[in-house]
Amino acid sequence: MKRLSPGTLAALPAEVARPLYHREAQKVGIVHFGIGAFHRAHQAWYTDAALNLDNGNEGDADWAITGISLRSAGVARQMNPQGGLYTVAEQSAEGARLRIVGSVRNVLVASEEPDAVIAAVAAPSTQIVSLTVTEKGYCRSADGTLNFDLAHSLSFYYFVTQGLLARAKAGLGGVTLLSCDNLADNGAKLESLMLQYLARHEPDLVPWFKANCTCPSTMIDRIVPATTDEDRAMVAKALGGLNDDACVVTEPFSQWVIEDRFAGPRPRWEAVGAQLVSEVGPYETAKLRMLNGAHSLLAYCGLKAGYEYVHEAIADPALRQLATSLMREEAAPTITPAPGQDLAAYAEALIARFANPCLNHRLIQIAMDGSQKIPQRWLETLAATAAQGRTCPAILQGISAWIHHLSGANGPVDDPMADKLTPIVARADTPAQAATEIFSANGPLAGYWTPQTRDFEAILP
Repeated sequence: MKRLSPGTLAALPAEVARPLYHREAQKVGIVHFGIGAFHRAHQAWYTDAALNLDNGNEGDADWAITGISLRSAGVARQMNPQGGLYTVAEQSAEGARLRIVGSVRNVLVASEEPDAVIAAVAAPSTQIVSLTVTEKGYCRSADGTLNFDLAHSLSFYYFVTQGLLARAKAGLGGVTLLSCDNLADNGAKLESLMLQYLARHEPDLVPWFKANCTCPSTMIDRIVPATTDEDRAMVAKALGGLNDDACVVTEPFSQWVIEDRFAGPRPRWEAVGAQLVSEVGPYETAKLRMLNGAHSLLAYCGLKAGYEYVHEAIADPALRQLATSLMREEAAPTITPAPGQDLAAYAEALIARFANPCLNHRLIQIAMDGSQKIPQRWLETLAATAAQGRTCPAILQGISAWIHHLSGANGPVDDPMADKLTPIVARADTPAQAATEIFSANGPLAGYWTPQTRDFEAILP
């Protein structure tokens, strides 16, 4: 069976949307680290839409993307034989809507071609270096500072630093470093971590970085489950028999809020649905504490109840009520909304999105890396409500289910702190005992939230 490629675009069914611009004429303006499914369904999708403005004649130009895989060659093997093309399939109860995205030029594997990665960052046409490397990709210690043992020569820090060093030596301008990961205040965190890395490895570059580069904060939102063989078969059928090894399946909803603080030019993302704002904080806080908080709750409680997918868990009346309570009664009162930001309507819309029956978002996927996620998703809400003299029964039930997950009840524990967390759970008699040790002053998640006696009423054995 033939694969999707520039040479097979003309054979696609007419109802499949495709790039309207001249791909070969576009220079690479964006280098993206972590070109997984989310980036392909979100930032690359927005960039493709911007390039499509006015059929690429009077619209945006020279914003092609070079994707970087830090270690695995899997995505490169999927995308490079297809000339960077791939399908975004938006699934809903009304069916699937397909679009071929053409904004990605190529994918480099940093572990195999490090010099090419550095050259891509250093190229004169590059204006933006963006990242979706997940929370653990930032190589932070428990106190939030850079862990230099983790930030080694195969981290993005090394490649970005070497590329910036080459730019400075060549007399080129700086770049915008754009974090698109689920970290509160991700731009400020990225800037701080980069400066720590530079101060250790290239101290002479620090003044140039401060003068020439920016790190805007962002809030990203789109549910993108891992692509399955069934998804690929559906896409191949819709493409008239063409295989697409790089396709992604997602929901119709998408949101991207970006702090308007760029070091140089940028695509006209705001013309295709992104929001350029002066302050991202209220949006990212709502997303982390409400959407992501409810997602983690459904993951751990849903797995414990025997469910596999988000839409199955939210169909359970008890879990639906639990997720609703978390968002409306526990998280929302801790958030100061931006003008026009309706948190009650946001919660209602999230429940509807979770219930999408065509989006097989696996709970075990959401349950990964819990130690990196729950501080922002749950513990900040717990701390804020404790300061208000309240508690969070829904989140506390989630913590109990997370501890159950750490026992191995749902299979092997995929978490960078598993070696510290799982022994605590194994020797504890109850979830309450495990929580006490995990969150104590000397525990692996110290400093975020300290359980009180009344909290344990909701952390049941």
